[in-house]
Amino acid sequence: MGIRDVIEGKKQWRAHVARVKALPPDYRIVYQEMQKYLFKVAPTDLYDGRLTAGIVDFFEEGAAAGKNVLELVGSDVAAFCDGLIKDSPTHRP
Repeated sequence: MGIRDVIEGKKQWRAHVARVKALPPDYRIVYQEMQKYLFKVAPTDLYDGRLTAGIVDFFEEGAAAGKNVLELVGSDVAAFCDGLIKDSPTHRP
């Protein structure tokens, strides 16, 4: 990985964080809890950014439609996360 890759990765991460910060407060809280949970179970494809970007896309659409975040993910956020990664290899033993 070269310096350009590192710089591009940082740019992408900062753009992602800006999108998360632009979400309504309840969406941000749920996203942050999902992120913590996913980092604990560590699906191997988490680090390429597609999963977390997809969650933000989903949340942006829900917020634009005026839905409550729990209407989208349900009351068991961990179960929702497990559903997202059910077929993904993880680092979990």
